[in-house]
Order: sequence, then C-alpha cells, then structure tokens
Amino acid sequence: MLSLRNIILEMIAKGADLKATIDRLCQEIESLVPDLVCSVLTVDHDGIIHPLAAPSLPDDYSAAFDGLMIGPELGSCGSAAYLRKPVIVADIAHDPRWAEYSPAALSLGLRACWSTPIFDENERVIGTFAFYYRVAREPTSAEQEIVDACIPLCSIALARHDRVLERERQANVDALTQIANRASFGVALSRLICTEPGAWGIFVLDLDNLKVINDSFGHHAGDMLLQAAAERITAAALPNRTFRIGGDEFAILVQSPDALHELDSFAASLLEGLCEPINFNGHAIMPKATIGGAILSHGDLSADVVRQNADFALYHAKETGRGGFIRYWPGLDTRITHRIAAIRDVDAALREGRIEAHYQPIVRLDTREIVALEALCRLRMADGKLLAAAAFREATTDARIASELTQRMLAIVSADVRAWLDMAIPLQHIGINVSLADFHGGRLDQQIAAAFAGQGLSLEHLVIEIAESAYPMLRDKSLIEAIEALRSRGLRVALDDFGTGGGLLMPLLSMPVDMIKIDKVLVDRLAVDGAGAAVIGGLLHTARDLKIGVVAEGIENEAQAVQLMRLGCELGQGYHFSKVLDREAATSLLVLNGSDAIARHEAAWRKIAR
Repeated sequence: MLSLRNIILEMIAKGADLKATIDRLCQEIESLVPDLVCSVLTVDHDGIIHPLAAPSLPDDYSAAFDGLMIGPELGSCGSAAYLRKPVIVADIAHDPRWAEYSPAALSLGLRACWSTPIFDENERVIGTFAFYYRVAREPTSAEQEIVDACIPLCSIALARHDRVLERERQANVDALTQIANRASFGVALSRLICTEPGAWGIFVLDLDNLKVINDSFGHHAGDMLLQAAAERITAAALPNRTFRIGGDEFAILVQSPDALHELDSFAASLLEGLCEPINFNGHAIMPKATIGGAILSHGDLSADVVRQNADFALYHAKETGRGGFIRYWPGLDTRITHRIAAIRDVDAALREGRIEAHYQPIVRLDTREIVALEALCRLRMADGKLLAAAAFREATTDARIASELTQRMLAIVSADVRAWLDMAIPLQHIGINVSLADFHGGRLDQQIAAAFAGQGLSLEHLVIEIAESAYPMLRDKSLIEAIEALRSRGLRVALDDFGTGGGLLMPLLSMPVDMIKIDKVLVDRLAVDGAGAAVIGGLLHTARDLKIGVVAEGIENEAQAVQLMRLGCELGQGYHFSKVLDREAATSLLVLNGSDAIARHEAAWRKIAR
C-alpha cells in the first residue's frame, strides 16, 4: 500500500488529470485484489452524482448514475453519500436499495457492493469509493485496510481538483458581478468559427452614468449599479452569453437566430430590460446604456475583427448620442480610426511637451497698433514641423483631451503674459479658444482661475473664445453661472467664427457675450458683392447698441481693412497684419509696437470690449 500511496501522491503533486489519477488508483487496487472492481463517483454541491472513475466497468453502466440525486434507497453509493457512512450490500439481487438498479449490475456479473463516502476538509460529502464483488459477500479486514488508505488519497485528489477549478472559475468570472469576465470573453472569441457570414455577432454595451453615480453617491452605489446591470443584461440576453469586459463595459456574444434576425429589436430589449430604477438609500438610480454591434461578414477573417467593428459602432453611438444602438457599417471604422489616431497623437504630444502656443496680433484698423493677441494651439511633430489646430481638431471632441489641451494652453499663455508684463509691456488681453468638450467636464472655470492665479494675473487679461456653432449646447444654467462668476472677476467672452452658423443674433441676447469675432467667410464676401458689407454693417450696428466689441478675422488685404473701417469696425486680425508667430517672434513684435502706443489706446479698448 505504501507504493500505491506514493504513486498517487506523486501524480497529485505533479498536477495529473483527476480522472487519470483515480483511474490509476482503481487499477492498482484491482491488481491487488483480482476479483474486485473499483469505482469512484463524485457528489456536487447540489447532491448530484457524477461518475469519475471505473476503468473495469462499461461506460454506459457508469453513465446511468450520472445526474441522480443521492438518497437512502439509491444503491450503495447514493445511500452511502446520503447517510454519510459506509453502506455494505452483500447481495445486490435481494437488497431493496438496489431494486431499480440490480438488473444492470447483475448483467455484468456484479453480486455485491460496498461503498464508503469521501469527505472534504469541511466534512462535506464530495464522493464515494466503492468495491464491487463478483460473488455475494462482505468485505474482508484486508480490504478495509485498503479502503482506509485510499479514502484520504481520493479526498486529497478531489480537493486539489476543486481548488484548480475554483482558480479557473475566478480567473474567468468577474468578482463583482459573478458573470464571465474579459478573459472568458477572449476564450469564447477564440472558439468561434468565421466561415459562415451572419452566424454570430457581438454587442458591446457601455453604461452611460457609472461615473456620475460614483461621484454623486459613492462607489458602493456604483457597484450596486454594475451588479444590477449585469443581472438584467444577462437575463435579457439569454440564451446569448454576457461578459463583463471592463469597468462599465459589457459584451454579448449574439448567436441565437431570433436575435441575429432582429438586431434592433434585440438591442431595444436589452436597453428596456436595463432601465428599471434601482433604489439606493432612498435615491432612484436609473441605469442607462449605449450599444454598438457587429455581425460576422464576408471578409472578416477573425473574431477580433468583428469585435473591433462592434467597438467602432459603440464609439460612434456614444459620439452621436448616447442611449441607443448603432450597428457597424463598412466605412465607419475609417472615420473613427482617424479620430482615434488624432487623439493618440495629441495625447502623446501632451505627454512629451510638444504642445505650443503661437500668437496672432489683433490691431486697431485706424492706427494698426497691436492691442491684443489670440493664442493658437500648435502641435510640434517629431520631425520639428508644426501642425495647426485644424489638423487635430477631431481630437478635441474627446473631453479628456480637450481639457488637457486647454489646461496646457492656459499654463503656457499665463506664463507668457506674466513674462510680457514683467517686461513692462502693458498687454491688454490674450484670447484662447475653448471647445465644446471643454464644458462637458465642468472644470473649465476652475482651470482658468487656477492658471491665472498661479501667475498672479488678473482675469482681465483673458478672453475665452467660444465658436458660434457651440452655442446651442451651451445653454446649461450651471455653465452660464460659472461663466458669469468668472466675468465678475474680469474675464471676457467672445463668440468666435460669428457668421458661419447663419449669423444668429440669439446668442447675443441670451449668452454672456462681451465681443463677437466676425468670421473670415463674411470678410471674404466684402470683395465679391455688397451682401457681405450689408451683413457686417448690420452686425456692427447691433453690436454697438448692445455694447459688444467686434473683431474682424481673416483680413488679407488693404481693401478689406479700409472697407471694414468705413463700416465702423475698429479691430481686426489676419495675415495682412501678421502671420501667426511663436513666442519669441510675438515678443519682438510687441516690443516693436511699443508699450506707449498700447497704453494710449487702453481706455479706447476697454470701451469697445466692455
């Protein structure tokens, strides 16, 4: 027995397969007692029997016991597991516990059976160890010694196997939601066949409000949201499998014919099943989600391609309006890939300090003296070339990138203004462009205040320029209040690109606006016909009545400058006066312009701009 024990323990230690280990145990015992047949069954947490090892018995005999519930009248093994003690049946043919199962045993020449329960370290029955005899008899004392030696070996092997399964389960199950995780999703994708277009698809679902819930109620509420979402998505998606693949992201492997045939209906059922409010300490938390989906198509060489297409669709869905479903279509990836590449490039430039501020002067049209500057963002490429903001504008639709770009520009500009003032150049103000995405994070006012306070500067030196096209999205009460708070400290607001959105006058009436910047599109019309002059003249008249300053952008020749002056425009900028300059060149130009000249027009500028 010592040799047998060492053989089995060595197999367990080396991580041998459980069935192979127990098969070997049975075979070694049967070689010691030739008229004996050995069998081992397992019992799961629900009390269900499963065959494990019986190398000398036909597979169909063992399979007949698979899935049966343990009980007091279930042969020797089922009874031993139920009663938690050995059960000896010396005569299978006449024992009531074998009444239903004796024909199968007797047909194999099995006349007696002795079964002993196997316990784990917590005294739970996890299996049974049985000897069958070909004659009707009871076990001998020698056989009792064999069983006493083998039960601990079985217990050790089963316990190790359970630990391995649990580690695998934990590796493939999300700890918070208890559904399959990203690793499990990767395994599922690797097993998919990509030869039949339309055979399966992938949905990627993103919870829209997890961050808001975490920030408002704490992470415990966020965890509750994730658990409820996982449960609801899983239920609504059945029989399709659901995975949690990220913080607030879930994936669904769509394989059922009904779902594949009606993708929109399937997506709608997921969103509907998710939206029931969750009660958290008296607060109603409303789960919301956005879904992107893709179906295996001709030319999709791998599951990863379909997964990426679903990601593209989700990305587009979140950009165009959260809360719905977008199915991938050919060409969508090109558009999104371009934007993702832009975000990646700008992100790298931010990390590597390759974002620069360049400046274009704003001048009085009558004297051509510089009264202000507009700061323009530039990205320095690895080869030293500069990219204008238009080349990476797509990246600024990402709220994080927009916020970091603005913060970087504020830091550069505030430092430059500080340096110019220390050089006794009484610069009036610097204009900085802000994007719509800058307002989404709710931190723009804090960023502005911190950057200028850090340099000991008054906010009177700053104008934030907001594109006219962003106006419809900027009517949030809290946003208006934040801007007004900064304006009370001297900051001014300019409506940029005015005229490109149809020249709407409503922003001048309802938004806190200190000046408008007439877009180059209108300025260019001055040289074509009288329409541009009429529109600009009307804008100048309205602006004067509202005490709003006006700057004409994109002036490229003297004729435009003269005509604008005749219409009553006092300020302008454009290549006719100066190209965009780096800090050194801007400094030289400011010094050349002369602090006295700027100071002479300080009072006039304040009157115009306020």
